[in-house]
Amino acid sequence: MKDYVFDFYDKTSLKSYNLDKTMQYQLNLLDSLDVFTRKHCENVANLTCRICEYLHCNRGFTEYCTICAYLHDIGKMFIPPEILQKPGKLTNEEYEIMKTHTTLGYNMCMKDEKLRPYSAGPIYHHEALNGSGYPKGLTKKEIPYEGQIIRVADEYDAIVSKRQYKSHIGISDTLKILIENTKPSGDNSKSHALTQIAENTRYGKNNPIIVKTLFKVVIDDIEYEIYCTINYLNDLKKEIKRFKEIENYRLKMEKAKTEKKKNYYLEGIKLLLKSPETIDNYTHIYEEYQNAYKTRKAIIDNLYHEIKVIKTLKV
Repeated sequence: MKDYVFDFYDKTSLKSYNLDKTMQYQLNLLDSLDVFTRKHCENVANLTCRICEYLHCNRGFTEYCTICAYLHDIGKMFIPPEILQKPGKLTNEEYEIMKTHTTLGYNMCMKDEKLRPYSAGPIYHHEALNGSGYPKGLTKKEIPYEGQIIRVADEYDAIVSKRQYKSHIGISDTLKILIENTKPSGDNSKSHALTQIAENTRYGKNNPIIVKTLFKVVIDDIEYEIYCTINYLNDLKKEIKRFKEIENYRLKMEKAKTEKKKNYYLEGIKLLLKSPETIDNYTHIYEEYQNAYKTRKAIIDNLYHEIKVIKTLKV
């Protein structure tokens, strides 16, 4: 698993990057957003930072790009809540309003001297290499590199958040969607042959190099989740071993022929019990530990499978 050079959210990193009050002001603007959007902005900034590291971007660009990502959805503070937080699909009219968050965020940045350097985040993060994005429909090199990076991070987190994954299981499905967006539109086998030929001349929406880099970041996250789950499994093993000892004492107590022997094993059980465990309820708790172990073991197996699937994905 890769050792991260720069964790944007770590206080020591913030200090090493000398984020002064001006920069803190920019980041504090997220408090104006709803909880969901604020968390999304934080996730996109985190992904953007780590993608930049894997791309070997220099320190200054990594910091700049990360803050742009932090502010990419700042324009959503001007979108009506009934549209921004609508649980169902937006109407065409509502979608057009939602799309204005890019220009609203850009204008907000341009009017504020402290935010102006990071206006690329709001204005470019929905542009696509094939010209199908918004607000300007830019293509290829017209879209700054930071915009291309933030787009991939934004698209990935938006899909993951929408599906409300509790872990990285199923993440490969999201990556498959991103892969499709790196391909020319004509790759759709159901398209008419002439349409396919025409559309094959166009570029996909996302930069394939950045998408490949995202894969590495996601694999790191999955490996870290596996690491944490294995640590938890090791703790469960210790507890299960303790319960097995209790069970062993209980069986011996039941077979004991004298009260002295029974009391001896009973005291041994009491020494092994932990609050709030009792002789009456420990079997139920023991069963819960065993079920937890089986569940976490299955999660680890699935996570390893996810890594295998991701490594087979082609961009």
